[in-house]
Amino acid sequence: MKHPLAERFDGAAQILVEIESRIPDTRDHPAETRATIDAYHPQRLRLIVAEIIGETATTKTFRLAGVDQLELPPFLAGQYVNVFVDGTSRPYAISSSPATLDHYDLTVRRVPGGRISNLLIETVQVGRVLTTTGPMGTFHHTPLFHGDDLVFLAGGSGVAPAMSMIREIVDRDLDRTFHLVYGSRSADDIIFRAELDALATRYPGVVVDHVITEPDTDWTGPTGFLTADTIRALTGELDGRMVYVCGPQALYPYALGQLRALGQPRKRIRFEANGAPSDPAAQPHWPADVDPAEKVTVTVGGISFRTPRNRPLLDALEDNDIRPEAACRSGECSLCRVRIVKGEVHNAEEAKLRLSDEQFGYTHSCVAYPISDVEIDL
Repeated sequence: MKHPLAERFDGAAQILVEIESRIPDTRDHPAETRATIDAYHPQRLRLIVAEIIGETATTKTFRLAGVDQLELPPFLAGQYVNVFVDGTSRPYAISSSPATLDHYDLTVRRVPGGRISNLLIETVQVGRVLTTTGPMGTFHHTPLFHGDDLVFLAGGSGVAPAMSMIREIVDRDLDRTFHLVYGSRSADDIIFRAELDALATRYPGVVVDHVITEPDTDWTGPTGFLTADTIRALTGELDGRMVYVCGPQALYPYALGQLRALGQPRKRIRFEANGAPSDPAAQPHWPADVDPAEKVTVTVGGISFRTPRNRPLLDALEDNDIRPEAACRSGECSLCRVRIVKGEVHNAEEAKLRLSDEQFGYTHSCVAYPISDVEIDL
């Protein structure tokens, strides 16, 4: 019996013979797809400390190479990895160029009283293996929306993603203008100073201005804070250029006010997520007459514990050996979402909640604070 297609068009018989002669496809397509996804977007990486570079008296760069692969997953300049250590984790921006994937550089600055920054700087040695997430984050350049004439306001270690962006421009010879305005406490506190100044001298598209708040007698550059007048004097009129901001939390509301005073539209200002608020009770929607230091009871999976209201739920869970998946710890990535079954939480202004989160009782535990006794579902 002839195949129903055999007489429908010229050459059909030859095509049918070709089909029958082919070897059946026995490849495991789901496994191959999974392997490709894991190569580019791994949930975890094992990275070995290949080198430690002293940047300033308070800052070190940890150069990390792959333990299980020679080439690390690609990333976009400005993205970060989340480092797991001491029963918790912290995100650190990659400061190396995305054009070089045999290592990631993580630049860590000592935070007074900081649990993880001090631990890394004081105890991590060459040869130590660290566990991280794969690269992630939305604080990166998108040419279609951001254009190629950029301004970056950095403070302290907030220069790390800017350094990655500048290194990419140089390594890939990109036709892009990048003006870094970098605020530091003192000249000795400037991270990457020698490299930044050298690159700015060699590449016309890279402009670097240092602004010092506590200058010594030898300093001849700009001083003070990153005020509207200082920004305008250094960058000229912004004219809607995309402005990136990264640094200590206090920089964000201040920089926003200064940029808005210059007429910069909010949609042309990008802030890097940078941790939970240091004082959630200072936010205007914190409930009145609620003592932030008072302890409440958190219940999850039959386990109950007490924690202060002003401690993020994620931190409180980790304190009790309960570790939800987490990455940005800034209310953005949503990996640490939990559902509030009973009770009330304060969602910090940093929380990027979806409409469905609020409708069904979900919150980002890294920037959620238990106002009353609460029961949560992981």
